[in-house]
Amino acid sequence: MVITMDDSATKKEIMRVTELIKKMGGDVHNLPKGSTGTMEVTGDHAGLDREQIAKMPGVKNIDNVKKPYKLGSREMKARNTVVKVGKVAIGGKKLTIIAGSCAVETVEGTNEGGRLLKMLGADLVRGGAFKPRTSPYSFQGLGKRGLEILADARELIGIPVVSEAVDTESFDLVEEYVDLIQIGARNMQNYSLLKRAGRAKKPILLKRGISATINEFLLAAEYIMSGGNYNVILCERGIRTFNDYTRFTLDISSIPELKQQSHLPVLVDPSHASGRRDMIIPLSKAAIAAGADGIMVEVHPFPDKALSDGYQSITFEHFAQLMKELSTIAKAVGRSI
Repeated sequence: MVITMDDSATKKEIMRVTELIKKMGGDVHNLPKGSTGTMEVTGDHAGLDREQIAKMPGVKNIDNVKKPYKLGSREMKARNTVVKVGKVAIGGKKLTIIAGSCAVETVEGTNEGGRLLKMLGADLVRGGAFKPRTSPYSFQGLGKRGLEILADARELIGIPVVSEAVDTESFDLVEEYVDLIQIGARNMQNYSLLKRAGRAKKPILLKRGISATINEFLLAAEYIMSGGNYNVILCERGIRTFNDYTRFTLDISSIPELKQQSHLPVLVDPSHASGRRDMIIPLSKAAIAAGADGIMVEVHPFPDKALSDGYQSITFEHFAQLMKELSTIAKAVGRSI
């Protein structure tokens, strides 16, 4: 349910409507920027007296949101949401580029790599401190030490950092050190983790699960937003299909669909989608052409020596080429880089 208030409604009138809805058992959400004068009511609507609410001073009209995901829906907010991560605006005209190694490995590599990536045009630096791996014998990340390295790199280089929270136990630690918290594909439907992300004070980058539908993806985002954290960024990273020549299949069609159904920013991760460094540039260009707000790509100085996912990481030389080619695509679709 979306309640639109009159332009002349006072703060006291808005507060009275809010208190009435809460008394009836509903939850009130006031989305920032672009939804001024509106409130979304979630929860059990059985106890809500629509007629009584409509009669309250300051209420203009009441509409139903038909989508199962309410807060992230275009029905709730027509204008695109722009999420601020430090000084970086994600979802605006300028494309956002997130780059870095799959895992944080060394102080020198993170600092020097971050400097070069920023010089080449990256907006944020990524790096995993906690690594959920398919095999229990694979490198699991440096943990807290990896987060400390990322935080030091941010102060040294002046660029926001991204890392993944893999469970509720380590979430507080990740939130303390990074600027953007990633929820990985394996955890897209980890509802305890999503609820914790909803209480976070930092923006969330939510990756689509490998078998998730668009509705399931947007409902996962809804869990976060319903907890009070409206700064959610969606990330398409490929789904599992019959394809046997790439790691996953990048669902390009999901990009315009997500942009049509939701006001949230959409990024694309071509590294995990393909698992092949030779496909990163063409898939990135396709993503931007399809309407993505940016990309997240894995970059390593020596991919063959990387502690994780080296086979899908590109070199700094390839990243420079990627930025050059993306600039042409961005200009063609009315964006900048």
